[in-house]
Amino acid sequence: MDGSLYKDVQTSRGVNYHYLAVAPQADKPYLLFIHGFPSTSYDWHHQVAYFSELGYGLIVPDMLGYGGTSKPTEVEAYTNSRTAKDLVDILDAEGITQCIAIGHDWGSRVASRLADLYEDRFIAFAFLALGYIAPCPTFDMDEVLALTKKLAGYELLGYWKLFGAPDGVETIEKNLQSFYSALYPADPAVWRRHFAPLGAFRTWVESGNTAAVGAWLSDEDRKVQIEALLKGGMTGPLSWYKAWTSGLSAKEDKGIPIRSPAISKPTFFAATTQDFVCVVKPQINIMAKACADLKIHEFEAGHWVMMEKKDEFNEVFGSWLEDLSGRCST
Repeated sequence: MDGSLYKDVQTSRGVNYHYLAVAPQADKPYLLFIHGFPSTSYDWHHQVAYFSELGYGLIVPDMLGYGGTSKPTEVEAYTNSRTAKDLVDILDAEGITQCIAIGHDWGSRVASRLADLYEDRFIAFAFLALGYIAPCPTFDMDEVLALTKKLAGYELLGYWKLFGAPDGVETIEKNLQSFYSALYPADPAVWRRHFAPLGAFRTWVESGNTAAVGAWLSDEDRKVQIEALLKGGMTGPLSWYKAWTSGLSAKEDKGIPIRSPAISKPTFFAATTQDFVCVVKPQINIMAKACADLKIHEFEAGHWVMMEKKDEFNEVFGSWLEDLSGRCST
């Protein structure tokens, strides 16, 4: 990622965001790429190269707690509505009245709140791996774990217990290579056995276990990602989870109307068939109910589809964008 393309802006609540900005060519729209855990804007480097060449404008922030962006220690700073407003502030600073929002992982949660609260600012939405997340004013971690075990045979979010624990930061930082290899495994089933089930990931990390990392990550990719984690630490990244497990996000969600359909704008969903946390069939069902105008493409990939299947994703998503442009111009 070209460092000369980055800017910094202070949002209306006083936090600094570091983000890549590329102006569009001709009449192309801006694309707002929103990364998730435990990443930076670098997650999108394949898309930045591809879509900037096609003339699209780009806004690609390091999200709160990551990279060159502020890293507050107060958990309440990381609620999805607050971070969604931060992104709108960036758009305002750039003079962008409308764009297309693309979220992956926790970025999908922020994109969901952008749709809930600021839908008129967006031409369309896209979600990768994790689909739309509705406001959840009654979120209960233990209920979610019990329900997902009943439906899937294992707790899909068991690792949240470690991430939200008082010793979560220290435990992961002491065993960063173990943590990293399990987050980006060559075998997606590592998530089924050692990441998602309740207690499994704590056992994995504390034992110092490692797995082969996906070949779709280059040596440079691994270097950049690990250096970012070492430099930034885990306090900010884990605060995204603590905002939910603490009940802060549920409290905030009480003020957000639940709509049906939730998203009226055109929406693209990159479904990941080998993802053992964002399990494909339930995600497709959620998206089908939430979106009035939905395009689904299933990728034979694990969670990190924009890297693992970068060429296929860029081509398929790019084709959808072109079709969308044709629809919007008629």
